[in-house]
Amino acid sequence: MNREQHIASLTDGARFDMVVVGGGATGLGVALDASLRGFSVALFESHDFAGGTSSRATKLLHGGVRYLAQGNVSLVREALAERTTVMAIAPHLAQPLPFVMPSHQWWQTPFYGVGLKMYDLLAGRAGLGRTEFLNRAQTLAALPGVNPQGLRGGVRYWDGQFDDARLAIALARSAQAAGACVLNHAEVTAIASDGDGHAVTVRDRIGGAEHRVHARCVVNATGVWVDAVREAAGTPSHMVSPSQGVHVVVDREFLGGDHALLVPKTRDGRVLFAVPWLGKLILGTTDTPRQDLAREPQPFAEELAFILDEASRALKRKVQRTDIRSVWVGLRPLVAPPTEGGGSTQSLSREHTVVVDPNGLVTVTGGKWTTYRAMAEDVLQQCFDAGRLPVRAAGHSEKHRLAGAPVQASVPIHASPGWHLYGADADAVRALPGADDHLGMGLQAAMVRFAVKSEFALTVEDVLARRWRALFLDAKEAARMAPGVAEILRQEGVSDPRADEFQALAARYAAPAV
Repeated sequence: MNREQHIASLTDGARFDMVVVGGGATGLGVALDASLRGFSVALFESHDFAGGTSSRATKLLHGGVRYLAQGNVSLVREALAERTTVMAIAPHLAQPLPFVMPSHQWWQTPFYGVGLKMYDLLAGRAGLGRTEFLNRAQTLAALPGVNPQGLRGGVRYWDGQFDDARLAIALARSAQAAGACVLNHAEVTAIASDGDGHAVTVRDRIGGAEHRVHARCVVNATGVWVDAVREAAGTPSHMVSPSQGVHVVVDREFLGGDHALLVPKTRDGRVLFAVPWLGKLILGTTDTPRQDLAREPQPFAEELAFILDEASRALKRKVQRTDIRSVWVGLRPLVAPPTEGGGSTQSLSREHTVVVDPNGLVTVTGGKWTTYRAMAEDVLQQCFDAGRLPVRAAGHSEKHRLAGAPVQASVPIHASPGWHLYGADADAVRALPGADDHLGMGLQAAMVRFAVKSEFALTVEDVLARRWRALFLDAKEAARMAPGVAEILRQEGVSDPRADEFQALAARYAAPAV
């Protein structure tokens, strides 16, 4: 079905087994799992799929080395197993990546090495490669751009990397193929108890029409915004204490090579990553409490200074503001009581929580991208336990290859953006007009057309922020590409009334006002 057909199916009184509110990693995972079990499902996302937190991750599929240090073994073990599952069902979008942790003191290599060896043991057969101790020369070879001053050696270990937004689109396509009605730019404006379920009012933010549908079970999967949805449904709530994570993108040459850098302890005790991704280098991330829930949060001055200062200490070449290609900020939905005085969020729970309210609304929040599938299974189990849905056997989402998944991936994600991100869809994209019409940063007109026809893209931002990651890689170049994308959207019958706003958005990513 295309968008118009999905909208047409939302006749007043249309009935679904489940309505999912929120089209991020968790909501899309729930929609796919429920659809694979044979339930009728509708998913509504007020903006774009993965338009919030789920497109602003550090791009790592990981068990959580620092969670191991905190003693949270069960969380790490689950995440390591899920890491392997995601790589198996989307090999073009999720792949292994080697990390090196440099050592500057004699004790650091054995100290961190023992912990990472335990990481290997927890992974078991799901391991991606064995942990190795490196001497100084080997560390410099793996990280050509690392600061050599005082370097003694390092530890190499393996984790996973992925393209978060494109994985979300693959989930949306897979859910639709399994029978779900999935709509982005469709805002749920009201949820009310209605007999044996809920009446859900949804407004099409593109066409403007409003529809009222019925669901036996409503799942609130809106991330940092779950409290607002619970309040709208009649349950005053404070489930989430948001944490802000800032990421800075610079040219790949600052680090070089094909390894990621992990600084396990910065001057203030935090962790710093330098991760090669789609031809650039991601520096981050911060962990700062923030109570306002802006759709486009901006970094605080001290966060940007922290990343630039720590990266300049870790790398051979100093990183300056003029080197920044893009800055983006994600809000993590951490589950915890409110902290007095806006205290630290570094120790708050990264585990997810599922709550069933007396009115039957099911809310899920917390967790992380790596465990989205396990979270979805937990949500379905809670729906069964609460009697919101009849028990049905698992749909085996752990074996269900996502839309576009090729037999195997041959090009690493840390390379430049390219055709490999389309996997099995590459030939279908090349068959569209404009396969040789280059718009910049590897994007071609045929890819934009495919984004409209098959990937739910409706705006310039949808294309340049999430179908193609230009905004997250080089904001100024994304701004230059925007008019060409808008023209192709027009040719495809899509009129973006907010196309002009993209220039202002790109300007904020390129030069954040801090």
